[in-house]
Amino acid sequence: MPNKFQEKGKILSQEKLAEGIYSIWFQTENIASHAKAGQFIAIYSNDNSRMLPRPISICEIDKEKERIRVVYRVVGAGTEEFSKAEAGDEFQIMGPLGNGYPSFEKDIMVIGGGIGLPPMLGLAESVKGNVTAVLGYRDNREFLREDFEKVAKVYVATEDGSDGTRGNVLDAIGENKLKADIICACGPTPMLRAIKEYALKNHIECYVSLEERMGCGIGACLACVCKSKDVDEHSHVHNKRVCKEGPVFRVEEVEF
Repeated sequence: MPNKFQEKGKILSQEKLAEGIYSIWFQTENIASHAKAGQFIAIYSNDNSRMLPRPISICEIDKEKERIRVVYRVVGAGTEEFSKAEAGDEFQIMGPLGNGYPSFEKDIMVIGGGIGLPPMLGLAESVKGNVTAVLGYRDNREFLREDFEKVAKVYVATEDGSDGTRGNVLDAIGENKLKADIICACGPTPMLRAIKEYALKNHIECYVSLEERMGCGIGACLACVCKSKDVDEHSHVHNKRVCKEGPVFRVEEVEF
């Protein structure tokens, strides 16, 4: 059973990266030293009327300084509260949660779309081999691109053609004739569905990080199940809990 902790996380800095997109660095006591790429944390509101925590993917991990970075989109009252916080503010956080990516020593391709980009940055930083990053945006209002360029060879796709390849991430892969032995991806379900088809067709080892609405974040409430190939030991049906068995899965394990 992976270690998880519930502790106060102190905000070291907060930055607005794009419209509705924010970045927070948290000082932690134990979470950073036990976290790995692909896992997430649950952040509790300081408003007692909001009982459930907000699950947010870990973007970067600084084990030496015991810090973690999260990048999130404002989508409701909870994340709106987080966006107004300042350095020095504290929130109760639980983590690291879920299963992350395995260790990779080979060259890999990371693919991120929209708010699926943050966990891909942490993965790109952890890989010992060469990393190619394919980043998908709606337009040229990009975020995290400069961070990726520090650790990977970056290719961009924009839906409106304002930067990089016009279209989606697979269009960028095709236009630039990109190859990979391993693909890891996080983003909207239609994107992941297309990447799964591409990976299976080309016999490429592939992992996907799924995003589902979560309740408890620890696998008890079954709010975040996804359809799976095999029968789950907990629910005894063809489901897997994204917060517990995931959010990272081998692409063959899950159905979209």
